[in-house]
Amino acid sequence: MKEEFPKGEIKSIKGRSFVIKGDDIDTDRIIPARFLKCVSFSALGEQVFADDRKELQGNHPFDLAKNKGANILIVNDNFGCGSSREHAPQALMRWGIRLIIGESFAEIFFGNCLALGIPCLTSSKKQIATLQDLVNENPKQIWNFKLDELSISNQREIFRLNLEEGAYKMLYHGKWDATSQLLDEEERIKKTFDNLPYLNNFK
Repeated sequence: MKEEFPKGEIKSIKGRSFVIKGDDIDTDRIIPARFLKCVSFSALGEQVFADDRKELQGNHPFDLAKNKGANILIVNDNFGCGSSREHAPQALMRWGIRLIIGESFAEIFFGNCLALGIPCLTSSKKQIATLQDLVNENPKQIWNFKLDELSISNQREIFRLNLEEGAYKMLYHGKWDATSQLLDEEERIKKTFDNLPYLNNFK
């Protein structure tokens, strides 16, 4: 089945959630260094949290049957710290994660996620703990994230979230997707290329 990745404007995300608990979960845990040698990112989803999953022998949240198909991840403080490897958000995205909510995110990890169209929003420690409890109590419930309201709701409870203005605008207007923007301007790029004097001298 063809993988569906984020593209264009990202104003809402709907789906099931699951929880990864713990502060300071670094990128080496998200995707161990030995997988950085891959030629493409396509198989990284299978290796996300590889060492943690091996240690827990099928009891890791990314292995539990109840979490299969979930696309919203609820984390704690300083998620994605450590090295700047873009493989970490790539692995999460290829597993199926489309939205991450936590107490805080490492700056480079946040930027790498934004470049893939994965919003990373924050809330207080207390609110995150409450949200994690609700998700764990009923993993089947559907959550609805709305960018314009900076909120996520299960139709009963609603949680207000935080996102810096620059990232908000990039997601709202689809400006996070540099590749799509480039392709949309293909005609103008070709026209500019054809009119470059130093290239025309060689025709």
